[in-house]
Amino acid sequence: MNLYLMLKQIRRLSWLRHLGLGLVVCALMISLSSFRVNSQTPQVLKVATEPTFPPFEMQSEDGSGLQGFDIDIMNAIGEAMGVTIQFEGLPFDGIIPALQSNTIDAAISGITITSARAQSVGFSSPYFKAGLAIAVQENNTDIESFDDLTNKRIAVQIGTTGAMEANKIPNATTTEFDSAVLALQELVNGKVDAVVNDGPVTLFAIKEAGLKGVKVVGELVTEEFYGIALPKNSPNRQLINYGLFTILENGAYQSIYQKWFAGEPLQLPLIAPAMEGAAQELATSIQQQQPQQSVFIQLLTRLPQGALLTVLLTTFSVFFGMIGGSLIAFALISPNKLLRTICQIYVEFFRGTPMLVQLFIIYFGLPALFQNLGIQWSLDRFPAAIIALSLNVAAYLAEIIRGGIQSIDQGQWEACQSLGMSPIQTMQDVIFPQAFRRILPPLGNEFITLIKDTSLTAVIGFVELFRQGQLIVASTYQAFEVYIVVALFYLLLTSSSSFLFKYLEKQMNPLSKIKKSA
Repeated sequence: MNLYLMLKQIRRLSWLRHLGLGLVVCALMISLSSFRVNSQTPQVLKVATEPTFPPFEMQSEDGSGLQGFDIDIMNAIGEAMGVTIQFEGLPFDGIIPALQSNTIDAAISGITITSARAQSVGFSSPYFKAGLAIAVQENNTDIESFDDLTNKRIAVQIGTTGAMEANKIPNATTTEFDSAVLALQELVNGKVDAVVNDGPVTLFAIKEAGLKGVKVVGELVTEEFYGIALPKNSPNRQLINYGLFTILENGAYQSIYQKWFAGEPLQLPLIAPAMEGAAQELATSIQQQQPQQSVFIQLLTRLPQGALLTVLLTTFSVFFGMIGGSLIAFALISPNKLLRTICQIYVEFFRGTPMLVQLFIIYFGLPALFQNLGIQWSLDRFPAAIIALSLNVAAYLAEIIRGGIQSIDQGQWEACQSLGMSPIQTMQDVIFPQAFRRILPPLGNEFITLIKDTSLTAVIGFVELFRQGQLIVASTYQAFEVYIVVALFYLLLTSSSSFLFKYLEKQMNPLSKIKKSA
């Protein structure tokens, strides 16, 4: 039988042709389905955490990486999922904005599951049961519960449930810091009456990290559940829950728990109570018609207050920095070698170290040092910020003023000397007025730079412009809108300052006065 007759017979067997086509289609569907399933499982999961929350997440002792309960749990979940966990350090108040922008896949950092947060991000099933604790100094006998915190000074970590609860206490003064460590240090230095923070973290700091002079008076004040936060409608939620349930069943969770905590792990619900009551809470708020303050209203009412404090900080710092910088500049050009050497060391130190470190030394470090020496001494935030900023600015202005003075021709000194003028008269009446006109542009640059650098005072709890923006984001979770408006406020302040200094330059320019008179 030739090839033509064979092909003709095969064409007649239409059922065979359809069967073959069907098998091919089924094979394609199976392969596509397998690809789709595999594509839902990422190779690497980027997980954000704040590594200043012991014992949940912290740097290892040798500084080589991260360790803690959360770190071990997330790695165990990743192993059960078959993926690699890649941790990224973020400040706590920046975690939710990062999830909203999908720059990270998940976050684990002792994040309490709340109905408010669930409106912005998704959550896994709970992986830890905790609660808030009240920490006070050991000699404090006045505070034993939340009711005793009325009219008290409280330190908290920004964006946490501790901050939310503290802000509800009547007439209490709440200061929010970037980390729980700074809040507890504020308590040790005696600048606040209490710290409201997660119980396990506070107990670890007292018992394991050697935090002295602090005790816990109210443990598990509230019942909370930690969850792994994810972007809304993330496909990784089911995979992470699968990994969590796997380590709960195979005993890995219990081993990790007993590595970091004493006793047996507590029973965990499938869904956090806050999520179960979220819908009911929303319906109740609508029924009671309690309108929440919009982000726009908060920006209009709170950012101008922060901008005013920013301007005050900048003005005072430049004023005192100008005085200190002038004195140091005169010392740098003096014939006294010892005085010159001391001032050069000052300038090199404050120009060569970050302003943030200088703030920490003055506000946190010095009170702790004096207390170790048995001296009760501390600084309030405003004077501490002014001192730190002024000392830093004085170092820069000293070099600017010195350069301005030395730019004046030496012949003018000699001419004044021939007229019988003293060095002080020469400096006051001839040299410095000319030098001041020359240093005005760099002085304006320093003023504008300082306006932006005042945002660093947020780390010591100073509520200036940037911190006001952080506080609004912590309650609304609308980071982009808030920080854009904050940036516009800074732009307005710097542009106004630039215009003012250009006006002063024009007014002090002798040529402009000659043109006007002509």
